[in-house]
Amino acid sequence: MPSKRIFSFLVDDDDADVQSLKPDARPHIAANGVRQMVAQALQSMGDQVVNAKTVLPWLVTALGAPGAFVAFLVPIRESGSMLPQAAWAPKVRQRPRRKWVWVAGATGQAVATAAMALVATTASGVVAGVGILAALAVFALSRSLTSIASKDVLGRTVPKGLRGQIKGVTTVASAAVALTLGLALRIWGGDSVNTVVLAVLLAAAAIAWGAAAFVFATIREPAEEPEPEAEDGPNWAVQARDLWREDSVFRRFVTARALLLVSALSPPFVVTFGTAQGEGSLSSLGLFVIAQGIAGLIGGRIFGRLADRSSRRLMIGASIAASAVILAFLALARVPSLAETAWLATGTYLLLALAHVGARLARKTYVVDIAEGDQRTQYVAVANTMMGVLLLAVGAVTAALALLGSGFALLLLALLGIAGAWVGRGLPEAERA
Repeated sequence: MPSKRIFSFLVDDDDADVQSLKPDARPHIAANGVRQMVAQALQSMGDQVVNAKTVLPWLVTALGAPGAFVAFLVPIRESGSMLPQAAWAPKVRQRPRRKWVWVAGATGQAVATAAMALVATTASGVVAGVGILAALAVFALSRSLTSIASKDVLGRTVPKGLRGQIKGVTTVASAAVALTLGLALRIWGGDSVNTVVLAVLLAAAAIAWGAAAFVFATIREPAEEPEPEAEDGPNWAVQARDLWREDSVFRRFVTARALLLVSALSPPFVVTFGTAQGEGSLSSLGLFVIAQGIAGLIGGRIFGRLADRSSRRLMIGASIAASAVILAFLALARVPSLAETAWLATGTYLLLALAHVGARLARKTYVVDIAEGDQRTQYVAVANTMMGVLLLAVGAVTAALALLGSGFALLLLALLGIAGAWVGRGLPEAERA
């Protein structure tokens, strides 16, 4: 069958733990794996356009919205997709098949992205800023559904030993699109930001999410008996508190993940440095998008395989690497001849993006492999909700430090990354759990 040939070409299944799946899911591993790779790749393609660190700041600025709107893009995008997940989790656990939760989330992202394209062609100034933020809020809430459901479906349909590779393949596909997009912006972008071009890209991203929803709906997910809903049981906040208190592995994982924010929060400060060197045109935006794509192409397959071997060690390595890159950047930026070139910012962004690919694949694989069944759903939901709160807190601190200079914020993030590597050393090996 075509799906088996494609799956065998993309994934090394020698170490697959087929016994970790239910018997009725085992005959469909290849087909389900390919469908998830396609759907996730389509979603990742859209993510390259609806990027709160690169494309959206350029769009908001080009539409004449005040700078305050730019400051809200990353917090709304990241926290909005994480905070609701613990509240969603009890409802998701009532679903015998979780793929429909993912489909609903992907559809919501498609609608929100289409709304951004409409704003880009019809509004300007404060109205445009409000419109983009409102659409981004809907986008983030929809993304929380796909985030909480995707790991459940992956855990139910794909065995241990293959999950990291599947995520690695989708990362490579997304990177190829990012590289193509970045080259197009670099070659044809010109010296100004063309909002029509960005609106067309947003419309294409909306179509990609619609296609992703269609593909994901065809996954053959085994139904499971839904967990009975407790009428008088503790609410999700109490359950989250109890999980934090009683589960030492979960507590250490969340702590390590919070400290791994070094690779997620530092790139915007590097982009700001590049913009300060005069790299503020649409063609210059292409440089950072290209860097993002190269990082995915290099890191997707490699880090996917490493995550299946030891997602814990990959988390530690990515955290140390990101901190080292930041410290090197801060040192080199003090050399006048280097600080005056935008290539320092672009090269640093590339290395940070590469470290972030590793950190992201590691933490996603770890949480899928360390837990089973509904415990996985609870782990993902509560961890993401806590991360939403922590992201706002760390973001507020780094924003305050950035008033003194971006270097102070980057130094703090580098120190957090080193601490994250130390905390990660105490985690058990998920792939041998």
